[in-house]
Amino acid sequence: MSVLCLCCVCVYVCVTSVYMSVPSVFRLCICLCMCLCCVCVVSVLSCFILQATSRLLVNYLEPYRSQILDFLFKPNFGASLHILKVEIGGDAQTTDGTEPSHMHYENDENYFRGYEWWLMREAKKRNPNITLIGLPWAFPGWVGHGKNWPYDFPDITAAYVVNWILGAKQYHDLDIQYVGIWNERNYDSKYIKLLRYTLDKNGLETVGIIASDNLWEPIAFSLLLDPELSAAVDVIGAHYPGTTTVLEALETHKRLWSSEDYSTFNDEVGGGCWARILNQNYVNGHMTATISWNLVASYYEELPFGRNGLMTAEEPWSGHYVVEPPIWITAHTTQFSQPGWSYLQTVGHLGQGGSYVALTDGKGNLTVVIETMTHDHSVCIRPPLPPFNVTSQNATFQLKGSFVSSSETNSSEGNDGSFTLNLAEDEVYTLTTITTGQKGSYPEPPASARFPKVYKDDFSVRNPPFTEAPDFADQTGVFEYHINLTDPGPHVFTLRQVVTQRPVTWATDADQTISVIGDYQWQNLTVTCDVFMESVMTGGVFIAARVNKGGQAVRSALGVFFWVFADGTYKVTNDIVGQTVLAEGQSGTHTYGWFTLSLTVKGQFASGLLNGFPLWQNAVVLTPNNGWAAIGTRSFELAQFDNFAVVAE
Repeated sequence: MSVLCLCCVCVYVCVTSVYMSVPSVFRLCICLCMCLCCVCVVSVLSCFILQATSRLLVNYLEPYRSQILDFLFKPNFGASLHILKVEIGGDAQTTDGTEPSHMHYENDENYFRGYEWWLMREAKKRNPNITLIGLPWAFPGWVGHGKNWPYDFPDITAAYVVNWILGAKQYHDLDIQYVGIWNERNYDSKYIKLLRYTLDKNGLETVGIIASDNLWEPIAFSLLLDPELSAAVDVIGAHYPGTTTVLEALETHKRLWSSEDYSTFNDEVGGGCWARILNQNYVNGHMTATISWNLVASYYEELPFGRNGLMTAEEPWSGHYVVEPPIWITAHTTQFSQPGWSYLQTVGHLGQGGSYVALTDGKGNLTVVIETMTHDHSVCIRPPLPPFNVTSQNATFQLKGSFVSSSETNSSEGNDGSFTLNLAEDEVYTLTTITTGQKGSYPEPPASARFPKVYKDDFSVRNPPFTEAPDFADQTGVFEYHINLTDPGPHVFTLRQVVTQRPVTWATDADQTISVIGDYQWQNLTVTCDVFMESVMTGGVFIAARVNKGGQAVRSALGVFFWVFADGTYKVTNDIVGQTVLAEGQSGTHTYGWFTLSLTVKGQFASGLLNGFPLWQNAVVLTPNNGWAAIGTRSFELAQFDNFAVVAE
């Protein structure tokens, strides 16, 4: 690599401490002098949207939805994100819900399902230079030919992924710059090579491959042993690396990214975690991009990893949202550097704890980011954080060459281009020549409010802006708006469960499909819905109350589940699996006919109506005490729902 030296910078780190009762002050000054050298291209920050974590965002009304998007993507306003990484939906549970695939079935293609396309367009509208990345977590069942494995037919899997990239361009004018393999699961070298070949064959030579979105090893070792594989991979992406890398990864001379990180509750401690790893991922591990899971906590908070986003927007019904500390921690870096800037060799740790990095655009601009996060105020959810100490200290920076004349600070400044900062604990400082940064703001959003106690949806939307109904959060299966052309009556517009084969899963999806909605604190409520089964004899549907689990734990969800089946029977169970039976009997239900189910739960008793008449009464419900309402099916099967309603006390 050629070295371009613009000038020399001397960083004087001066640590001031008072040793117990000794009145004298000890000063230790360390001088680090390095040339400003381009050492690697950097995409400094990114956001990560995946696993249905922005499910509720799309349901916000204006102007609040646009305000949230501005805080995330608008340059020089909020987080000003450089990268958006999205899930390539695979019809399966991927942490907090399912995202629909662009190909539910082998002969099916639809590039308007879900909200990822919309989110990428909105991000691109605000920042045309944002980098877009796609990564699969799961795949439709047909890709694996019935196996929970996507690599037996690598040509099919590669074509499936490439179709998504081509569809992004054809239907949304979105250029995907990078694509991953299979999130946090085994990679297959043959598949990676074939994916590279398939991309090139379809004119996508500029789309880079990230591998393997898991650990540094064994992918780094594989790249060193296999030149053809190395030629196919552009970036090594590791998850939650703890700010360190391994020698083999460095020896590949590939760009190293923390391709998923953070995943921490977004309070001040979460902000401290984010500040520490943003700097130290490069200082310790030479990682030039750090990707946050997740972008915005816009999912029901009681799902796994509640509020683990850069900001919180989980109440579309009220319009309330919160700009959390990680947004402004992000801005310290993203507003004062851009992809294409270079880290300097002048980076490192401060003498009394904390770290600093320096970046340049090679055109005379300089940004220095300093963090002094203490251990207890910067613990991330993973990996475990070893003990360390940080104390307040003085840092003196001396700029030479072209940077001297552009140096402006409010601290004590010397005539030789030096200035001294008193660095307190748990703070972030940005020193920069960039003058465009700002802390954007909007008027306070509406006050927080709980989910409405009376809720109705008849799904009568002729041209819905999204394929999913508002506020429903699919946890297994995919529930989409449907136009029922065969029904001449009141059920033309319905909600339909459309996944008919168990996907190649990433998590432990339930064997039943389920979509939850409402207030997790609901205890006493009535749920009503019209249902329509489409699987002869084997079909089954349910409505439910007090559902207590979703996400990766959905398979063990408890609640009150009122089932009717195509064989003319019904069942009431205390769990989604159907093992704990509270009541059962004959119902007269069948396929291709509409039935109205009503479930009332009050205290420790539950009752059910079929078509307005009592079918069962006073089933004893000991647990759980509260939870969401839900709809779902017995298996991966087609079924329709209409006129959903909840009345909660």
